[in-house]
Amino acid sequence: MSDPGARLVVKCTSGAEAAERLNQALTVAATAAASGADVSLWLTGEATWIAVPGRAEAVELPHSAPLGDLRDAVLAAGHVTVCGQCAARRELTEADLVPGVVIRGAAAFVEEVLAEGARALVY
Repeated sequence: MSDPGARLVVKCTSGAEAAERLNQALTVAATAAASGADVSLWLTGEATWIAVPGRAEAVELPHSAPLGDLRDAVLAAGHVTVCGQCAARRELTEADLVPGVVIRGAAAFVEEVLAEGARALVY
């Protein structure tokens, strides 16, 4: 990493309906986490469902790592957050999510992406 203080924020807005885009976001986040980057993965819209146990495992995409494994790799080395409004629209609470995943609002996302050294990618 060129800047060990840098943070990569990856926001994923697609779910199973756009499995390839979803996979790309999780692959980039997991790869960055494995390389030692400080990674924050935000799940919004239909991507929210990937934080629910069993839902990531139900999405299959040829020639890609399982989404549950990618999500868990990010969670083990970084942070996974579900959008507060997205969770509310789906009637999800943190108790419904994979342990370690948190629910936070737009202000927290803005704070992360505006922090010094942060880089943001949106899929």
